[in-house]
Amino acid sequence: AVQPVESGGGLVQPGGSLRLSCTTSESTFSPVLMYWVRQPPGKDLEWVSTINTRGTFREYAESLQGRFVASMDNAKRTIYLQMNNLKLEDTAVYYCVTDWNGARATLGLGTQVTVSS
Repeated sequence: AVQPVESGGGLVQPGGSLRLSCTTSESTFSPVLMYWVRQPPGKDLEWVSTINTRGTFREYAESLQGRFVASMDNAKRTIYLQMNNLKLEDTAVYYCVTDWNGARATLGLGTQVTVSS
């Protein structure tokens, strides 16, 4: 399967917003669960969000509830992660994956998000 491609990261001040995108192949976007995960500097992968490609199910890490919103565009085979009120601890490389098992996943290149004043 072709790895999803993430984009939209960057440098943002605390309190700012970013929207990440993840574009997939047609086969990857068949009805499945897709996950956003992140890896902060020097730390393990962390689960951020789960969304199904029908857009009928979304779930978030408890600490991110109310700040992060996952969505999808079927026509573009793309999922998004809107991140608001970003905090220093949100600094990480963000990945979208299809095989998150609670600890590991097959990673693409990811997109770097840096929150800094």
